[in-house]
Amino acid sequence: MFDIIKKVLGKTGATGAVTKEDTQSAHIALCVLLLEAAHVDGECSDDEKEHVVTTMTEKCGVPREKIDALIASADKKRKESIDLFSFTRYMNNTFTKEERIDVMESVWRIIHIDGRLEAHEDHFAHKLANLLRLTHKELIDSKIKARQQLANT
Repeated sequence: MFDIIKKVLGKTGATGAVTKEDTQSAHIALCVLLLEAAHVDGECSDDEKEHVVTTMTEKCGVPREKIDALIASADKKRKESIDLFSFTRYMNNTFTKEERIDVMESVWRIIHIDGRLEAHEDHFAHKLANLLRLTHKELIDSKIKARQQLANT
């Protein structure tokens, strides 16, 4: 699902090299959104935490030994931020539309992992889709795909 980081890393700057900061920025932006989805209902369950870890390690290639530090850093940035705009702006400028849809699917999986959808979770998903410049159809399609993926696990 997430060739995002690989593609982001494939985009080189003026020097022709991808910096450690490029990698870290992509990881942080994604992890912040996933953590926000996990916390939007006021509690972050073990299943939600595990999904964040799985997404970041298996789908984005973050080494397991670095995941705790990444999550701690992303959670700190999430708590310090007044909104998600800087993270979604980074994604809008760096990720393709398809990659942003992949992000939305992962957010929906976190929201649906407990088997229920609360109003504030739905509101968060709609707000995030708007910030990621996704259409309503893309939002709904990603929701359906996420539900199917969870049903198949």
